[in-house]
Parts: sequence; C-alpha cells; structure tokens
Amino acid sequence: MTVRLKENERLDELQRNGYQIIQNPEKFCFGMDAVLLTGFARAKEGDRLLDLGTGTGIIPLLMEAKYHCGYLAGLEIQAESADMAARSVLLNDLQDKIEIIAGDIKEADSFFPSASFDCITCNPPYMPGQHGLVNPSTPKAIARHEILCTFEDVARQAAKLLKPGGHFFLVHRPFRLAEIMVTLVRHRLEPKRLQLVYPYTDREPNMVLLESVRGGKAGMKAEKPLIVYQEPGVYMAEIGEVYGF
Repeated sequence: MTVRLKENERLDELQRNGYQIIQNPEKFCFGMDAVLLTGFARAKEGDRLLDLGTGTGIIPLLMEAKYHCGYLAGLEIQAESADMAARSVLLNDLQDKIEIIAGDIKEADSFFPSASFDCITCNPPYMPGQHGLVNPSTPKAIARHEILCTFEDVARQAAKLLKPGGHFFLVHRPFRLAEIMVTLVRHRLEPKRLQLVYPYTDREPNMVLLESVRGGKAGMKAEKPLIVYQEPGVYMAEIGEVYGF
C-alpha cells in the first residue's frame, strides 16, 4: 500500500517480513532498547498484545513479525508519533491485526476492557521528572522523561489490563531496578525473569529486561547477561539474531 510521507519523514527497513517503519529523526526514532525488548518478550500465535507508549509502533510491528499475535494494539499519547505508527501499519498492510490508538497511558483502561490482554509490553520513559530539561514539551523529552506518566502509572494499567497469568515485558534502566521491583510486586505483577544488558563485557549494564506475571508465584530467574558489542561497531552474534541480520 502507498502511504504518503510528511516533511522530514523517512522509511526504515525492519529486517523482518519486509516490514518498514515511518520515522522522523528530528522528533524521535526507536532505539536498540525497543528491539531488544521484542527479542526478550515471548508471545504465542493468536495472543492479544498491548504496547503501552508505542511511539512510532516499532514493538507491535516486530512482535507481529516474530510471533504472529492475533491482535496487537499500540497506545501513544503524542499525536505525531501515533499518526506515524498508524501509517506504518497501513504501509505494511497490517490494519486487520494492529490497531494504533492515540491516548494516555494513565487512562489505558478506558480504551480496553479489564483483563483483556495475554501480553503487555512497554519501553517507558526512563528518567524521573523534568530535572535538567530545557524544553519538557519536546517529543524526545516526553519519550525519555516521566513528564506525562510515571512507572507507577504504567504498572497500575498493566495490572488492570492483563489477564490473570498474563505476561508484562519491560525494558528500563538498572539504576531504578529496586523501585521497579517494589512497584511491580505492589501491583501483583510478580517478577519472573530478568536479563541485564551490557554495552561491552568490561562495562556496567545500561539496560534491564524484565518479565512479570500477573498474580504469579514468587521466584525469579536471572538470564545470562546480554552483551551488545564485541568491539565498537561490531555486534555480538546474539544481537544480530534479535535484529534479523
């Protein structure tokens, strides 16, 4: 399907099923964290999946390509990003499987029935508050800082919208791990699987991938560390597999 690109927009290849995504590098483009989350997440064919704060729709597109979910929804508060995501869905002829909704994470339960999803994914804003921001209204600031929603908001909505036994997949920063764990448990999203991501073998981790289960029993597995680069510009083999290289 032919889809019109707007000023400063471009098409990027996703290396999966021939899918492409519309992005505007002057606003916000998806990063490695979103791609790694789709490699860490698990879903079954026919599952109903929701991506909270979907941005330009990278996670629903990749999750459909990898797992062939029955229905995927992306919720995004920024109108421009939601519009790009919706046009990417049309571009890839996935309008019968993926729905993009412009709306607030804090009000997600007003768009979807309670306990209606098998899986929820989220690549939320990592940085607390507006500290150090010059312009907190810019798309990049909203995507990176907890300006419009907090992790508490994300966890609360995930707990409401997941089916009992449903899975919540998350990527975040290690420096907030203690807070994240406490918040998840408070909302009965029991952490079950954790993986730390390191840029190089001799560096500290800069990402953490987490899987929680709504109403799950206590007990968590720590996966082997994921290393991104062998050397500058050269990915480890596992990263190439995630990206589809």
